[in-house]
Amino acid sequence: MEVDQLIKWRRELHSFPELGWTEFVTTSILVRELKLMGYEPLLGESIINTKFVRGRKKDDVEKAIKMAIDKGVDKELLNKMNGLTGCVAIYDSGKPGPNVALRFDIDCVGVQETDNENHLPLINGFKSKNQNQMHACGHDGHMTIGLGIARWLKQQENSLCGRVKLLFQPAEEGVRGAQAMAESGIVDDCNYYLASHIGFIAKSGEVVVNPTNFLCTTKYDFRFKGLSSHPGKDPHVGINALAGCCTAATQLLAIPRHGKGMSRINVGVIRAGEARNVIPAYGELQVEVRGETEEINSFMCQQAERLVKGVALGYGLDLEIEIMGEAVDLINDKEMVQLLSEVSKSNNQTIIEQRSFGGSEDATILGRRVQKNNNGKAIYFVLGSDLKGTHHQSNFDFDESILPIGVKIYTDCLLKLISKK
Repeated sequence: MEVDQLIKWRRELHSFPELGWTEFVTTSILVRELKLMGYEPLLGESIINTKFVRGRKKDDVEKAIKMAIDKGVDKELLNKMNGLTGCVAIYDSGKPGPNVALRFDIDCVGVQETDNENHLPLINGFKSKNQNQMHACGHDGHMTIGLGIARWLKQQENSLCGRVKLLFQPAEEGVRGAQAMAESGIVDDCNYYLASHIGFIAKSGEVVVNPTNFLCTTKYDFRFKGLSSHPGKDPHVGINALAGCCTAATQLLAIPRHGKGMSRINVGVIRAGEARNVIPAYGELQVEVRGETEEINSFMCQQAERLVKGVALGYGLDLEIEIMGEAVDLINDKEMVQLLSEVSKSNNQTIIEQRSFGGSEDATILGRRVQKNNNGKAIYFVLGSDLKGTHHQSNFDFDESILPIGVKIYTDCLLKLISKK
């Protein structure tokens, strides 16, 4: 794979980052490149089950569509997307064989990219053009690797069997997009599944073939609705949603942790009140729970939901609960760990057998779906990269020289999984 082409793709994608469920320009770039290779990407409701869409704000989507039109994105393409981002390209060898799914996330982080004079994207003219939006987690690199694999597949017409599905998934940040893609059924016929992350817990030249401690998580918005009134003349008339929020926040943080493994809860946002002389009628909490296993995460969810319902009842508030995102744990299949170890070694990478991931990733949802269907095999790994800054920081940047290595690791895995016998 030509390094110059990979860098060109990466830098174009980096320059126009978009938040989850608003990646219309990003999707159009992916579709353009995939069509040039001969693919007909799937879009919209063919790959996204709208009943399982999490954390998608209609106003943000409408603004993003308008921006995409202003950027020259084809209106016919936008109509096919029908307000839903992401795409899937399918390579079909035309010969019987396994089906393999590869997943690449496409959204960015809500960070303003640095103007530091030593920042490579600034020096080379591909710094983010979007205010407070930046590819500060390496997803531009993930997409680039996906495009590199797509091109390689088209060059292997007579040597492979089966099919490969390249999943360009929206809204990973906040773990909002994978469930909707999984529930479309797009991976239900797949026998193998591979996904990865750049950097994170490994440096250039390393591959973590079996990262551990993927945390299940559920992201909530709890919305309390009361009644406003004058706090001097009619305090007895008002129902204070801010008071309910404050009580719920302190009590949520005091939920007992689970004894069978790691559990977490965080209240990240509390929003309420209009003025000092008005009893607040609306309050909102943005909360996440995490657990080492589904059992532990479910326990934390049950505790959190029961508690906020009790607070709402005690204060006389109406309550709205919305799940904004979710992810599950994943145990890599030994067969896939062995395969990846062999491939990484043959590409002169240092193999890290295990290292704690310690976070949540919704790629796990798609992986678990494959494992539950047809006794499928799945793996999530970390492709090491030296970093400038850390993930989600304004000065984040990764080592572009790892892009061809990433493509080669995936394609070597595919050669072992679906080479024509």
